Amino acid sequence: MSQQTAIKVENLSKSFMIPHKISDTFRERLIHFEWKKKYFLLEALKDISFEVRQGEFFGIIGSNGSGKSTLLKILAGIYTPDRGKLTINGEVSPFLELGVGFNPELSGRDNIFLNATILGLSGREIRSKFDSIVDFSEMERFIDQKLKNYSSGMQVRLAFAIAIHANRGILLMDEVLAVGDASFQKKCLEVFNRYKNDGKTVVLVSHDIATVGRSCDRVMLLRKGEIARTGNPEEVCSEYLHQG
Repeated sequence: MSQQTAIKVENLSKSFMIPHKISDTFRERLIHFEWKKKYFLLEALKDISFEVRQGEFFGIIGSNGSGKSTLLKILAGIYTPDRGKLTINGEVSPFLELGVGFNPELSGRDNIFLNATILGLSGREIRSKFDSIVDFSEMERFIDQKLKNYSSGMQVRLAFAIAIHANRGILLMDEVLAVGDASFQKKCLEVFNRYKNDGKTVVLVSHDIATVGRSCDRVMLLRKGEIARTGNPEEVCSEYLHQG
């Protein structure tokens, strides 16, 4: 793989076995003993290939069920593909499920150390970035309260603030623009601009087509697990909006 290539995906496929029926009671399990063993195959991704260049802001769009999140989870190492090859040149920071690993019985302060450790930061790195994390999250007044007293929006703010300080070369983002109010979303967009200026590689999955079109260098449209088109953001976003 070329040093200018951050991510290379070759003929990648992923399927899931989905049960036709989930029995809710013991009686139903007995009656439908044979039925409950029947599954259908969901082909989430079908033989897809693409590359993301280093320093590129690469968008992935598509309707629900098109395979976007499945692909991002494979890139993050959460899922293993059934077939194909994935090569990644650099350290990855996934912003997929913000707040995973938070403990509601601990304070916001303690959860910063806990979550940042999960993301790979050392104790020294966390301490040096602590004030900046709190400042970005705007949670200074509540930082010593237990997380269970935070609203869901407050928790996401804190999680996002931690994640952007992980300082990895490749960032995977799934619907991060859905967090917070307009003011906080503006801060997120400013982070995106900084990433671009710093030459970081960003893969963004989002239904916010306007932001994808404005921020990304290239966009890939997925349709039913296959690549429908990759290229100019304006053209690909327009095709998505008019695909019906």
